[in-house]
Amino acid sequence: MENSETAAETSAQPSTDHSTALLQQLGQLLGEGGVRTQPDAVMPDVILRPRTTAEVSAVLRLCSAAGQALVPLGGRTGLANGHFQTQGEFGLSLERMNAIEEIDTENRTMTVQAGCILQVAVEAAEEHDLLLPMDFGARGSATVGSVVATNAGGNRVIRYGMAREVVLGLEVVLADGTVVTSLNKMLKNNTGYDIKQWFIGAEGTLGVVTRVVLRLRPSPRSQCTALLAVDSFGALTSLLRMLDARTAGTLSGFEVMWPEFYSYVTREGSLHRPPLPHGSAFYVLVETLGSEPESDAERFETVLGEAMEEGLVSDAVLARSQSERNALWEIRDDVLEFFKLGPIIPFDISVTLDRMEQFVDDIRVGMDTLKDGVCVVFGHLGDSNLHLILGSKKPEEFDYQALCTLLYETVERHHGSVSAEHGIGLSKREQLGRSRSAPELQLMRQLKTMLDPKNILNPNKIFAADTLTAG
Repeated sequence: MENSETAAETSAQPSTDHSTALLQQLGQLLGEGGVRTQPDAVMPDVILRPRTTAEVSAVLRLCSAAGQALVPLGGRTGLANGHFQTQGEFGLSLERMNAIEEIDTENRTMTVQAGCILQVAVEAAEEHDLLLPMDFGARGSATVGSVVATNAGGNRVIRYGMAREVVLGLEVVLADGTVVTSLNKMLKNNTGYDIKQWFIGAEGTLGVVTRVVLRLRPSPRSQCTALLAVDSFGALTSLLRMLDARTAGTLSGFEVMWPEFYSYVTREGSLHRPPLPHGSAFYVLVETLGSEPESDAERFETVLGEAMEEGLVSDAVLARSQSERNALWEIRDDVLEFFKLGPIIPFDISVTLDRMEQFVDDIRVGMDTLKDGVCVVFGHLGDSNLHLILGSKKPEEFDYQALCTLLYETVERHHGSVSAEHGIGLSKREQLGRSRSAPELQLMRQLKTMLDPKNILNPNKIFAADTLTAG
C-alpha cells in the first residue's frame, strides 16, 4: 500500500509515448515473447524479458543510449514499492533467466540465474542433501535476484545471516551494458574492494544482478520446534540469551508474536486452532536445526524445561511431527489475515533489544488516540527486526501520513532503522535520513551517480532524481 505522495508520483508521469524505434529494436533483440505490454497505473506498461546476460547487456546499452529508464522486476513481494514506475520506465524482468546452472557439492555452492524462484533453489539444494538457508513467507514467488537486490532476511537470520552472508559471488550488468562477472566460490577472497557488496541491497539502482553464487550448508538432520508462552519482555530477552547459549549453536528461529497477533490469527472461526491458550503477554516460536536427532531433541526439551523452572516460560507445546511443525509456522506466517480488519500499513523496522519494549509502548500510546485503531506487533526479535501492522477498523479514520509519522519518528527517537529487510524503494525514501547520516547519504549518492550517471536504473528509488542532480 503506497501513500498519497507515492501514488501521485507514480501516476503523474504515466507510461506513454514510448519510442517506437526503441521498442522495435528491443523486440528484434528479444524475439517472440520478449516484449510484453500491459497498461497499468503503477507497474511498468512495457515489460522486457531477456533470456541471457548478453541480452540484458544489449537491452541496457540500447536504453542507455536512448535515455530510457528501467525498473528491474523480481517477485514483486517487497513492501517498499521498489517495483513501481515513476517516469514511464520499462520493466526489466528476468523471469526467463531462471536456471540453476550448477550445484557444486564439493565446494557447497550453487550458481543460479537471477530469475530463479527461491523455493525452487531451496528444493534443488535439498536434493543434494544441502541447505540453502534463506527462508521467508514469499519463498514461492520471490526470485533469487530480488532477494539479493533487497538483501532479504527472513526466519533464519539469527543463525545464517541476511542474504549478504549467503552470497559468495555475482554477475551484474551496469547501466551502460558493461557486464561485471565475479562468480567467486571462495569463503576467503580478500583481493581489494568487495564489489558484490555494492549491489547487494541496492534495489537495482546500481546494476542488474543476472547470476549469483550462493553458499550452501549441510542439510540439518534434526529440527526441533516449539511454541512458548512468556509473561514479560524481560523474560523474553532472557529466554533468547538462554536458548542461544544452551542449544549448542543450533538456534535458528526465535519468532515473537505479541498477544494481538496470536489471539486474532487463532480466533474462533479462523483457519488456525490455538496450540496454547490466549492471555499470555508473548508467544514465541522457537526452532533449532542440528545434526544429531536424538541428542538435539533431548537437549531442546531439557533447555525448555530449565526455562520453565527459571520462570522464563509459562507454557509450552512441542511439535512432534512435520505437520505439527507446519501448523505452528502457518500461524506466524498468516499475516494476510490482518487485511480483513480494515485499511492497514505493514511496517518493517529494527530497534535494538534494550529499546524494543519502550518502543512498542510508545507506539501503543500514539495509537491510543484512535478509537478503532489497529496495532499488531510481531517479529524475528533475535535479529532486532520488528514488523508492525498499523491502521484503523474504520476507513474514514485511516490516515496514512499520520501513521507513518508516528512510526518513523518513534524509530528515529530510539535510534533504529526505518527498514530491516524490505529496503527503501519508493515508500521509505523520505524517511532514509532518519537512519543514515548526511555523509553516508552523500557517499551513497556519489556511488549512484558514478555507476548510473544517466539515472536509468530504478530511478527515484532510495533517492529522488532531483537530489542526485543537486548532490
